[in-house]
Amino acid sequence: MGPLEIILIIVVIALVFGASKLPQLGKGLGQGIKEFKRETAKTDADEVVRPITDVSSRQIDPVTGAPMPTERERESAGNRRA
Repeated sequence: MGPLEIILIIVVIALVFGASKLPQLGKGLGQGIKEFKRETAKTDADEVVRPITDVSSRQIDPVTGAPMPTERERESAGNRRA
């Protein structure tokens, strides 16, 4: 984009919004850019992420795709039958 196009865009914006509104538009644009930079500069160290530890992993039956019973479930099922 050349300088002529930039000047044309500025003139159109000035005509649409009026000269009195341009400082307010610039201020709002500057605050938006500032907040965007602040949010994108946050690192993962700022946000504490705890690993999920309360979910136990289970093997899946390769034929049916259903979860296989754990040792505890097999023991309790054996106790109920006896």
